[in-house]
Amino acid sequence: MQSVKSGVSEKPSSRWLIAGMGTLLQLCLGSVYAWSYFQKPLADTYGWSNAQVAWTFSFAIAFLGLAAAVGGRALPRFGPRVLAVTGSLLFGAGHLLAALALSLHSLPLLWLGYGVVGGIGLGLGYVTPVATAAKWFPDKKGLVTGMVVMGFGFGALLMSKVIAPALLTAFAGLLPLVFAGAGVIVGGTGLVAALFLRNPPDAGAPATPSNTAKQEPTAPSDRRRFALMWLVFFCNIAAGIAIIGFQSPLLQDLWHQQDASLTPAALAALGATLIAVSSLFNGLGRLFWGALSDRLGQLPTFRLMLGTQVLAFAALSVVRDPWLFGALVCYVLLCYGGGFGVMPSFVLNTFGAARMPVLYGAILTAWSAAGVVGPQAIAQLKDRFGPSAASYAFALGAGLLALGFLLSLQIAGPDRPKHQHP
Repeated sequence: MQSVKSGVSEKPSSRWLIAGMGTLLQLCLGSVYAWSYFQKPLADTYGWSNAQVAWTFSFAIAFLGLAAAVGGRALPRFGPRVLAVTGSLLFGAGHLLAALALSLHSLPLLWLGYGVVGGIGLGLGYVTPVATAAKWFPDKKGLVTGMVVMGFGFGALLMSKVIAPALLTAFAGLLPLVFAGAGVIVGGTGLVAALFLRNPPDAGAPATPSNTAKQEPTAPSDRRRFALMWLVFFCNIAAGIAIIGFQSPLLQDLWHQQDASLTPAALAALGATLIAVSSLFNGLGRLFWGALSDRLGQLPTFRLMLGTQVLAFAALSVVRDPWLFGALVCYVLLCYGGGFGVMPSFVLNTFGAARMPVLYGAILTAWSAAGVVGPQAIAQLKDRFGPSAASYAFALGAGLLALGFLLSLQIAGPDRPKHQHP
């Protein structure tokens, strides 16, 4: 029987149910990663530029990180269920507002709906199951938080290969109805999953504003370590998220260069396939690297991911074969997802369980910044240079990852996992 003092329920099956529902919630929220599926159709249908359409995704990720920081502070007070339910409802509402925006041909309303409202829902929903699962599994922090965020990585597969194609067929390609239907599906399913989330029995009383403030890093060494962790996380995300937002159009450009006879429908299908396959690597990377960090330590794992990605991005900047391009993208997404699988336990082991919700939410603001920098840099390059923009974009990604690797060397180490046994 598990000890309640360890933060583990006396019924092991109940904690796995909570972890499973957290993963399902993340699967719904992670559908945002299929944005590149809609990038080209939206630009072509409504006459908007790549940069204008990409701002929708950038706003969603920016408000995700900002809302996660607020959610991390609110989580001890309100509990996981309230935040997760609110997040699911807002994410679904963001899709419905996007549907209204498209029916009105209103780009600002699209930004507000999917980007701001949906992004806030993403942030509140994202931070909750991760922090909650970490409390239930002090003995398997890396593995279980990796499993939960793995669901977010698989969300693009669900949207690009199941939900969106089915809705496009059902609604004869009418994008407003597609977004409305997707909102009902991911928002409703996420709501059901959110109702299962709760803290372990020994989670303690809700935090007050005074003791929540004490959870921030105050010592100079803590602040420096937190800042370096934030910057390393930013570099890993900015490089990867640029690919996530534009992998389909970039692959379509390469296929078109190789075979000009391919129809737009065939090119779109090839792009959707890459989204689906790379999302598997994104999801599996969260589990794989998270579990590996339990053995190697979080800091060495981050260094390994960053260093190998520099080589991958350098290769992407010169590759013109679509198949090799796809393989390299999948590896980048494996490491991109790995950052999200490793960071929860990195924060937990570095700053302790009491400060984990607040500081993990705060560190997700790196996701906000990267969600603006990465996609917008690629959009501007693509609008200006067309198909040749890919080489510049990947060179930029390689530079960001090299900077992240150098910054990781400034973090005190070696970092070893702090095992806790129930």
